[in-house]
Amino acid sequence: MSNLRQEFIAFSVKAGVIRFGDFVTKAGRNSPYFFNAGLFNDGANLGKLAAFYADTLINSGVEFDMLFGPAYKGITLASATAVALAARGRNVPFAYNRKEAKDHGEGGTIVGAELKGKVVIIDDVISAGTSVRESVEMIRAAGATPCAVLIALDRMERSGKDDALSAQSAVQEVSQAYNMPVVSIGNLNDLFDYLSAAGADAQLTQHKDAVAVYRQRYGAI
Repeated sequence: MSNLRQEFIAFSVKAGVIRFGDFVTKAGRNSPYFFNAGLFNDGANLGKLAAFYADTLINSGVEFDMLFGPAYKGITLASATAVALAARGRNVPFAYNRKEAKDHGEGGTIVGAELKGKVVIIDDVISAGTSVRESVEMIRAAGATPCAVLIALDRMERSGKDDALSAQSAVQEVSQAYNMPVVSIGNLNDLFDYLSAAGADAQLTQHKDAVAVYRQRYGAI
């Protein structure tokens, strides 16, 4: 696990954004951990998160011209990432969408810079891929090109019912469907490595076995 990925997982756990216990996911599964990017809800933590997004995007080698944040979490994430990129000498525009079209003022559903060139979609996670699909459609409708998706955590889970799990994870399906990379700051394997390296911290190591069982059951290779 790279230092950046390791630091991100540690930061997320410390901030209480990654929590351990018994949680029910959107897919109805009982998960031993939960990631909620909405809990990066103060200036210091949001700034650190944006730095992880910016550094991961730069390190990915993806060529891009601007950022797009799908409503609602993506709005904050894209704008904060744009600020962090500017601090690193890469000043790029960003835009985001409204859930409902505005019929006065500037109107429409897109706010911010004009969508053009190669656009990176910024979000927290990918579950069903609905947000990505809607974003791709809006970007293409504006004549721009979606070139990548950047997320915080890849849960690396196969979709579907327990007796009919898909062969790929939601992230892999999105990448294949739209022929573009999905880049994550961290993933389930990084989380497991972090728990495995927790050493004497019994509060963390006690969750390792549950995460291992969950990964074995639902994880994509």
